[in-house]
Amino acid sequence: MSTFDLIVKNADIITAADRYHGDIGIRDGKISMIAAGLNGEDARQVIDAAGRMVTPGGVDAHCHLDQPSTDGSVGADDFNSGTRSAACGGTTTVIPFAMQFKGQSLQDAVNDYHRRAEGKACIDYAFHLIITDANPAVIAELPAMIAQGYTSFKIYMTYEALKLSDHHILDVLDAARELGAISMIHAENDDCINWLTERLKKQGKIAPRYHALAHSPIGEREATHRAISLAELVDVPILLVHVSSRAAIEQIYWARGQGMHIFSETCPQYLFLTAEDLGIDDSFHGAKCICSPPPRDTDSQNAVWTALANGTFTIFSSDHCPFNNDASGKKLHGENASFDLVPNGIAGLETRMPLLMSEGVLKNRLSAQRFVDLTATAPAKLYGLYPQKGTLAPGSDADLVIWDTQTPKTIGSAMLHTNADHTPYEGKEVQAWPAVTLSQGVAVWADNQFSGVAGNGRFLACAVPFPSER
Repeated sequence: MSTFDLIVKNADIITAADRYHGDIGIRDGKISMIAAGLNGEDARQVIDAAGRMVTPGGVDAHCHLDQPSTDGSVGADDFNSGTRSAACGGTTTVIPFAMQFKGQSLQDAVNDYHRRAEGKACIDYAFHLIITDANPAVIAELPAMIAQGYTSFKIYMTYEALKLSDHHILDVLDAARELGAISMIHAENDDCINWLTERLKKQGKIAPRYHALAHSPIGEREATHRAISLAELVDVPILLVHVSSRAAIEQIYWARGQGMHIFSETCPQYLFLTAEDLGIDDSFHGAKCICSPPPRDTDSQNAVWTALANGTFTIFSSDHCPFNNDASGKKLHGENASFDLVPNGIAGLETRMPLLMSEGVLKNRLSAQRFVDLTATAPAKLYGLYPQKGTLAPGSDADLVIWDTQTPKTIGSAMLHTNADHTPYEGKEVQAWPAVTLSQGVAVWADNQFSGVAGNGRFLACAVPFPSER
């Protein structure tokens, strides 16, 4: 009988803390042993990773899959196509959102989301909650939700159908403190956005490019500061999601300098897109890149790179929320619709890790260990999945990526595995792409072929990230 199901030999093993050479022995979907010179005859299969970096499979802790909407739009990816796309880009765990509609119980929202995921995911997944109605009955549900493994809540400071008042945000933060959970906050000032939108539309400025003006970095800065202040009042950690601007980063840097437990996240669109991608004229083409917050300018891009390198950002997520460029998505209200009626979101699950590996690690902006922390280890820790996920160690799930950094690729929608009909990174060349992605010790991507199986992905119940707060 073989000792191992698989040995990955001669690996350049990278974790958030270390980098060394060795062999990885895998059995029953787990990493069984890491050592030098494991005997290939003791395994049913051997993969030679000589000359290649091997990192933990990515944990994308911010993506939207088959999420119901309030405006009638339909996202391009369900749990099947979304997890397929993730696996082909080196991500082996996703954490999308179970969204509560106003008036709905959290349990009903979770039940609906399990129904959407059942039998479709090819990699493992967990759920965040989106809380849009924080009435006392909903707050009273939170202990039961956390006991079931839903230990993170997203709350919005903008979008009429989703936003909470500051009072209700405080109620959620107070519950998170009691229960040891983490609150994720979309920080943009809704009144600033609406005020600017009204004035732009009165001037006839409705093209996609004006989305970037309506969602000003000043509004993001104000809401970021307010979210930090609310967290300080309650004395609870928070995570600020999809931070886009230098102005917001400076607020986070200041708060952390005061000793506050402020975690933060950024996304590829804030490194590789700018406001010009929403258009330099009044054509509708830029609608493909409408997301919130929008991409900013090169100064904010540079600030994001610096904050990734110096530890200001905790995690790097995709905020994958793709809509096709048709009447179900970006053209829901027609090709001449005002920017504020265009569904917000872009695709990014498959390109997140290759972009950061190529432009960050291979161009010496980030160490390989920092890359692993941002894309796998830190999100696994923050959302209660570590050390099952996010690292390469005996006992951890055998989720890993063997990287090809010798074969340039040009990103294009035709090569990707999402159901989205476009990518915002069309034509961008990268120097890194997964050669092999293993999920639970089984290849789901190898030789440029997807080999995952719908239904093999497991639901993961998350532990509370801050149990000492209880």
